[in-house]
Amino acid sequence: MRVIKGAGIVGKLGAALGATVMLAMAIMVVRVSPVAAATTSYVPISGEGSTWSENALDQWIADVQQYGMRINYDGNGSTSGREAFIAGTTDFAASDIPFQTDPDDGSAPENPTPNSYAYMPITAGGTVFMYNLMINGQRVTNLRLSGENIAKIFAGQITNWDNPAIAADNPALALPNEPIVPVVRSDGAGSSFELSEWMISQYPSVWNAFCNASGRAPTCGPTSFWPTVSGMIAQSGDLGVAGYVAQNYAAGSIGYVEYSYALNAKFPVVNMLNAAGYYTEPTPENVAVSLLQAQINMDSSNPAVYLTENLSNVYTDPDPRTYPLSSYSYLILPTTVQGQFSTAKGQTLAAFSYYAMCQGQQDSASLGYSPMPINLVEASFAQIAKIPGADVQSINIQSCNNPTFTPSGANLLAQEAPQPPACDKEGPTQCTTGSGGLPNVQTPISGPNKSAGVAPGKSAGVVARTTVPNTPGGTSPPTTSPGATATTTTVPTGSPGTGGSQDQALEKILNTSPFPSTVTLSVARGWTPNQTLAALVAFAVLVVVVVPGLVARRMRRRKP
Repeated sequence: MRVIKGAGIVGKLGAALGATVMLAMAIMVVRVSPVAAATTSYVPISGEGSTWSENALDQWIADVQQYGMRINYDGNGSTSGREAFIAGTTDFAASDIPFQTDPDDGSAPENPTPNSYAYMPITAGGTVFMYNLMINGQRVTNLRLSGENIAKIFAGQITNWDNPAIAADNPALALPNEPIVPVVRSDGAGSSFELSEWMISQYPSVWNAFCNASGRAPTCGPTSFWPTVSGMIAQSGDLGVAGYVAQNYAAGSIGYVEYSYALNAKFPVVNMLNAAGYYTEPTPENVAVSLLQAQINMDSSNPAVYLTENLSNVYTDPDPRTYPLSSYSYLILPTTVQGQFSTAKGQTLAAFSYYAMCQGQQDSASLGYSPMPINLVEASFAQIAKIPGADVQSINIQSCNNPTFTPSGANLLAQEAPQPPACDKEGPTQCTTGSGGLPNVQTPISGPNKSAGVAPGKSAGVVARTTVPNTPGGTSPPTTSPGATATTTTVPTGSPGTGGSQDQALEKILNTSPFPSTVTLSVARGWTPNQTLAALVAFAVLVVVVVPGLVARRMRRRKP
C-alpha cells in the first residue's frame, strides 16, 4: 500500500509540476507572442500604385493579418496610385518615382496639397529584362546584353536576335535569326520612367531618335508612358509583362519587370554589362552595392524631395559587382487627415509601416528585392511619426532585425557581395550557368560556372556565395552604409518616454504595438520567441518525465 500510495504521490507531484510548468509556458508564450501583445483594434486601410513593389507589399499584408490588420492593395501602376492619393480616394500610395509636379514629357502636372505627404523608401531592387529565347527548341538562360543594346532593343533599333552587336555580347551562343519582340508597359509605370531616365542619361542619341520616331518630340523627357512603335507589345503591370513573356507563343520576347516577377515565373533575366565591364545579375547583394552610390536627398525641411533618389552615380559605378538599373520605390504616406483617410486609419498604416521597415525586410531577398540600408530605415522612422494617429515608437535601430545591416551600422549585404566570376567579364568567354542559377542548356556545364547548385528561381547571389576570388580592378565596399554614424534612433516629436533600462523599454513596446516588440525581444533577451519556447518545452519534459522518477526512487530507498 505504501508503494501504491507513494506512486500516487509521485503521480500527483508530476501532474502538479507538469501543470505548473505548462502554466509558466503559457504565461511566457503570452509575453512573447506579438499577437497576444497587441491591444489595438486596427481599422482596415487601402492603398494602390506600384506593381514593382507589389510582390513585397502583398507578402507583408499577408504577414500582418495575424495581428488583426486588414490592408487592401491594388497594384494598378505608380501613376494611378499617385493620382488616387491626390484625389483622396486611397489611404496611401506606392510609387517608383515621386510626384511629377513639373513633367517634361507632355503629361499633366501632379499637384498634391503641400505638406500633406511624406516619402518612405520601402523596396530596393533591380529593373530586369526577362526574356523568352529558344535555340533549337532549348531555352537560353545565360543571355548577356550591354546597356547600349538594351537601349536599342527598347527603342526599336535592334530588331533581330542574331544582330552582330548582340552576338558580340554572347560569344558562347549561336543566336537564332528570329525577331525580337519588346514587351513594354501600357499603363503609367515608374519602371518605364526609370528606364527612360537611364536611357536619356547614358544613351541620349538612342532615346532622342526613338522619341522623334514615336511622334513625341519636342517633349522628350523621362516618361511613365512608354512610347510604342511597330513590333512592340504593351501589357498592363509587371504581372502583365511577365505573364506575356512566359507564354510558349511569346518566344523571342523580352520585357522589363521587377526581379521578383521573373523569379516567380522561373524565367531567366539578362545579365547586364556594368561600367566595370562585367555582366551582372540584380541579386540583393549587387543591388545593395549599387545603391551605396545613390544620392539620397536628406533635406528634411523640404518634404517634396526628402528621401528621394538620384541614380546618376549608380549608372556609372566602377565596382564590378554593381547592377546598373538598381533603384528604390516609395510609400507615399499621408501627413494630414484628408479624403477618406482618418487618424484611426493612421494607426494601422503606421504599425504596418514599422513592420515593413523591420521584420518585413527579412523577406526581401527571397522575394527578389534588396533590404533597406540603415540610413533609410532610420529616416523612415521619422516619416512614420508624421502620420496622423501613429502610435509613435522609440525604436533602437539595433533591434530592428533588418538583415541588411549589423547592430554597429555596417551594410552587411554590401560587405558580403561576392565579386563576379572571370567568365562574366566582357570578352571571349561566357559563363555557362544562367541567371538565378538556372543551368544553361545551350552549352555544357563543364566550363566555368557562375553559381553551381542553385535551385531554379532562386537568386544565385543569395544561395551560393562562393565564386571566384576578387577580380583585379574591383573596389572594396565601404564598411558602413551612408549616414550610418549613429546606431540608435529615437523618433522625434511625440515619442513616448525614452529613459530607463532596456527591459523597461521592452515592456513599453510590448504593451503598445506588436511589431517593434517582436524585433526588440529577440535582441534584448538574446533569444527569439521560438528559441524561448523550445527551451521551455525541453525544461517541461525534464521536469515532468525525470523528476517523478527521481522522487519515486528516493521514496523506495526510505521504505522500512
